[in-house]
Amino acid sequence: MRLVFGLGNPGREYESTRHNLGFDVLGFLARREGVLFEPARTLERYGGPTAFEHARLFEPDALLVKPLTFMNRSGEVVSALLGWAGAEAEQCMVVVDDLDLPLAKLRIRPSGSSGGHNGLKSILSSLGTDRFPRLRVGIGRSQTDAARHVLARFTDEERAAIDHAVAEAAEAILAWLREGDIEACMTRFHSRWNQGAEQ
Repeated sequence: MRLVFGLGNPGREYESTRHNLGFDVLGFLARREGVLFEPARTLERYGGPTAFEHARLFEPDALLVKPLTFMNRSGEVVSALLGWAGAEAEQCMVVVDDLDLPLAKLRIRPSGSSGGHNGLKSILSSLGTDRFPRLRVGIGRSQTDAARHVLARFTDEERAAIDHAVAEAAEAILAWLREGDIEACMTRFHSRWNQGAEQ
């Protein structure tokens, strides 16, 4: 089994904000595949932290997870679920927003630093390794306060580009889940995302 963690903050006040793009990507993927998110208590033989929702895919075999801790405690759920699944860090993908990427640009990497993202910092600390794939969705950098920017919603002008990026991210996740080859996934999808864009 592979696991995909989409990061965000719980609560209605954070819905559809830039920082919750991880939730949005997994929500789109679940709807596309016709599965529903369920509370942690429905996960069989699991006894760890329960602040998450999950949706199960069977073709391919995977668990989509939205940690419902706040962003800076995401690692608690990630490490517990990897233990439950008997999975290595390389078998999970983390989906996050990224201030340093242009709006709607996507980037997959097999490992790396947190890049200042509090959710990734928490996961790196909990797992004790950076060897897990991550998919970043660009939200653009604000000219003002970064904290305010990540908690803001997208403008009407930005929405079409973000919706397209969310759909592309979901497709990339499915490709990785089916093939298990992060390098091939990077090659396949980066060429599409970068068409006509500055390198």
